[in-house]
Amino acid sequence: MNLERIFRQAPATNTISLAIVAVYLITAFQSRSLANNLSFSSLGDSWILYAPAMTHGFGPLRAVGAIFLHIGPGHMLLNLMLLWLLGRELEKYFGAALFMLIYLIGGIGASAAVVWMDPLSPTAGASGAIYAMMAILVGLFARRGADLRAPMVLIAVNLGYTFLATNVSLWGHLGGLITGALLAWPLMKATTRRAQWKITICALIAVVIVLFWGIPYP
Repeated sequence: MNLERIFRQAPATNTISLAIVAVYLITAFQSRSLANNLSFSSLGDSWILYAPAMTHGFGPLRAVGAIFLHIGPGHMLLNLMLLWLLGRELEKYFGAALFMLIYLIGGIGASAAVVWMDPLSPTAGASGAIYAMMAILVGLFARRGADLRAPMVLIAVNLGYTFLATNVSLWGHLGGLITGALLAWPLMKATTRRAQWKITICALIAVVIVLFWGIPYP
């Protein structure tokens, strides 16, 4: 199987993955470190999610930029693995463009939760968007009448890791999971692609409003 065929199978998932890798390499180059790639990176400083830094100019765009940043190669590779496993399945069902928008909504929803509930903790990573994908995958399995145990176990294991591990964004993960759960039901009830697009656009507007309301403007 050649690379072109792999890319065609899931273009949005692969594009997101390549963007994550590219951002990591830029931050590693700027910081001169693979492990501490955000320590002295101007891109990392500009994109990391930190509510007090979102009060001026393009600061709110950190809610999107942060979901492409990762702290070290292990953090990045774990999220890339989950993105690859989940993304291909969801992209096959929704199509590339709609899946891309759903991914961004999950990430912004996670960012909004951090801004509201843990605003003084600098946060980075695609985990929030991935948790949203997990919730939507449960909805997809339910719609197909498939066995729900696999996606539910995946969520349970990852939530267990969230609560037990240190230096993990609890609200980023919970925010993504809640966003995905709220989005999954109407998406799976929609009978046409047009209806799915309307629901997704409304969801995007909603998470952006929630995000902006949480930003501590001076």
